[in-house]
Amino acid sequence: MKILMIGDAVGRPGRTAVQALLPDLRAENKLDLVILNGENAAGGIGLTPETAEELLEAGVDVITSGNHIWHHREIIPYLDAEQRVVRPLNMPPGVPGHGYVLTDQALVTNVLGRVFVGNYDCPFRAMDYLLEQVNPRPAVIVVDVHAEATAEKIALAWYLDGRVTAVLGTHTHVGTIDARVLPRGTAFVSDVGMVGASHSVIGDDVEQVLRRFLTAMPHRLTVGKGNITFNALLIQADDETGKALAISRIDTELEQQ
Repeated sequence: MKILMIGDAVGRPGRTAVQALLPDLRAENKLDLVILNGENAAGGIGLTPETAEELLEAGVDVITSGNHIWHHREIIPYLDAEQRVVRPLNMPPGVPGHGYVLTDQALVTNVLGRVFVGNYDCPFRAMDYLLEQVNPRPAVIVVDVHAEATAEKIALAWYLDGRVTAVLGTHTHVGTIDARVLPRGTAFVSDVGMVGASHSVIGDDVEQVLRRFLTAMPHRLTVGKGNITFNALLIQADDETGKALAISRIDTELEQQ
């Protein structure tokens, strides 16, 4: 089984790159499952039903999210209706949407880290509970850990090693070089990266971000411009055992005219 995990898509540039590049990537790599973190796909923050549909129509199978998923209120009823869009698993009871999805071949879930992010339920115990409750479940299980602290992501990967197929970090928008398969068969990377404007600060307009840092005053941010960075991870897994066989980066750039 071949799985592609695409990094945080930031605004229209992110959606444009996915629409342009994913069909060929899907065909060339004979992909079985495509996952994308979409919590910044609408104007650089949050997700709307319209932007989610754009990504799903482009060939994404599952959209994961994070701490910005609630930014646009119209997403709330959509989360209840659309099974392919996943909100973080470790939210308090009664929160709209669902924290995992079962596809034909895999279980995909999304947890929020707590270090430097927010006061959420424990992602470690949330994963324990999920793995206990979903029975029967497919062998292949992919976890998007949306977290700030590298140590928290690594710790969760070791905690789940051998119990899930992949633990893939998102949120920082900066791809890391530590992609590997852990001893018991779980693929891991600290951060997949982003799909967003290359001339930017993690996807946002450079001048606007600099103004924030220099003045310590809040300013509205818009997405960056120019060519588009596309960061993703390709995972090969044994669909009978759920063990990861290999993990490798796919990093490219879409030139904008």
